[in-house]
Formats: sequence, structure tokens, C-alpha cells
Amino acid sequence: MTNRCDCHCVFCIRDQEASALGGLWLQEEPAKEAVLAEILAQDLGQYTEIVFCGYGEPTCRADDLFWLCDQLRAAGRADLPPIRLNTNGHGSLINHRDITPELKGRLDAVSVSLNGSNREEYLRLTRPGAGEKGWQAMLDFVRQAVQYVPKVMVSIVDYDKSPQEMEACRRLAEELGATFRVRPFAG
Repeated sequence: MTNRCDCHCVFCIRDQEASALGGLWLQEEPAKEAVLAEILAQDLGQYTEIVFCGYGEPTCRADDLFWLCDQLRAAGRADLPPIRLNTNGHGSLINHRDITPELKGRLDAVSVSLNGSNREEYLRLTRPGAGEKGWQAMLDFVRQAVQYVPKVMVSIVDYDKSPQEMEACRRLAEELGATFRVRPFAG
């Protein structure tokens, strides 16, 4: 729903030429009503999930995201699959309020990009605009989200990670109360 993001991750393809993104770069942000119409026009039974993610941080449009979730659930579609949010975990920081209580009943799962087992590694890889506040915001978001969403995962991109670093990330995920997953680096 947006190209906006508060991070500049070293492995992200967002900074490439728009033509290299295969038409996924948005020329303009679609209206929430247009997004809803597009989703509802689909045979949702063919999908295992609806995932809000992309080449921007979905929580940059948190209020529209929440509206969409509400409308999708209100549509009463028997073929509505679970709804997941892929996020960098900066939604509360971006929106200047704790948005985690607003996830309840709207999302079935949240996947937060961890990408580093400690502050230094996280900052080196994700390069958040808020600097060190980004690290703490992500940790707080995960800790809070587990109270409101049935399934919360933290994920890392297998980018230049040793087995020890991956294990440290797994341990951090457990400390935060989340499950852990590794996404392969697409290079």
C-alpha cells in the first residue's frame, strides 16, 4: 500500500531503479477503498493468507491497514484466509502511539523483521531513520504484539549470518515471546 519506509536495509531492493522492481513500485499510494475492492474481487479461497507487506512499511498507513482488516472481517466471506502483517516493528514509533492494542482481532499473525541479534548488528543492517530508537521500538513492538495477536514471529534474512548469530537471534525471539524464522536471502 506504500513505498514509504523508515529504514534503509542493506539487503533491501527498494533503493534499486523502479524498473528493476518488476512493476511493484507504486506511482502513488492506492486509496484504501481501492485496495479493499481489489482484495474482495479475488477468489480468496486460493490463498493461505492475506499479507500486508511490500516495498514499504505497511504501518506507515496503520489507520488504513486497520480499516481494511475491519472491512475484510465485516464482509463475512467464508473464504477469508488468515491476515498477517509483515513489518519492521516501528509502527508505534512511526505513528507516535502504541498501535499494538489495535492489532487485536484484526490480525491473525505478525512477522517482525529482526535481522540482528543485538543493537549494533540491527542498526548496521537496517539503518533505521530513528537510529537507536528503531532497535528499542522494534523490541517493544514484539513484546507488546504477543499480548494481542495469536501468532507473532520475528524473522531474519539469511544475509551474512554465522550459525552463532542465527542462534543468538533465535534466543532473542524466544526472550521476546515470539517464534523465530529464517527467510532466505534472494540476493
